[in-house]
Order: sequence, then structure tokens, then C-alpha cells
Amino acid sequence: MEKSEIASALENGDIPLADEDVQVILSDDPSSCSIPPAASIQASVESITSLLNGLSGDFNSLDGDVTQDEQEEKARLISGVLELQNTLDDLSRRVDSVKEENLKLRSENQVLSQYIENLMDASSVFQTASPPVKKKVSGKTKK
Repeated sequence: MEKSEIASALENGDIPLADEDVQVILSDDPSSCSIPPAASIQASVESITSLLNGLSGDFNSLDGDVTQDEQEEKARLISGVLELQNTLDDLSRRVDSVKEENLKLRSENQVLSQYIENLMDASSVFQTASPPVKKKVSGKTKK
């Protein structure tokens, strides 16, 4: 198979099996196996290398698209993070203002509670000065 045939086979997904390749003849006899000459091995390695270089060039063209997509995704994520950070800052300021308001209200409640307690103490002083009320229950007086 030529390089162009291999490349087109890889693109189409039509990769021939060893059984289908008429150039490949395998023998079951171990004595008939021979090591191919070094020149043949070198030529095979060079053809594989050139094929891989050609394929990597195709993948590099895809890298431009991927990096563009990655850059868009990165920009989208960064804007999302900035938006979340602004939201967090707003919520943090809101929590601080609610805490301040809570402290003010607690202080006011404490003052009002003390004021009510003092009023109740003052009114109980006046109540003890009045005579106790007697109630009549079934003909008997009850204190």
C-alpha cells in the first residue's frame, strides 16, 4: 500500500486486515521466517514517520479550532467567575449591614426591656399600697 492509500484508508476507516492484503504472505513454517534487510526496515520506518507527520499536521489544524473553542470557554468561565465574585461581594456587604441592624435592634430591645421592667417595678410599688381586695365566695370571705 502507498502512503496516499494508507492515509485515505485511515480517513475512511477502511483499514485492511493482514488476511486481505495480498502483499503479505505469512508462512506457518518457522524455518522459512527471515529477518527483512535493514534497508527495508528503514524504508518502513520512514514511511510510518512521514505518515504520522502528515496526520499530525491534520491534527494541528484541528488544534486551532480547539484552542479557539477553549479560549471562548475560558472567557465564558472567567466572566461567570467575575459575576459570581461580584454577587459574593454584594451578599457580603448585605450580611454586614444586616449584622449592624441586628446589633442596633438588640440594643434597642435591651433598653426597652429595661424600661418596661422599671415601669413594672414602679407600678408594683403603687399596687402594694392599695388594700387587698376581698372576695365573697358562697357566703364566706376570702382573702
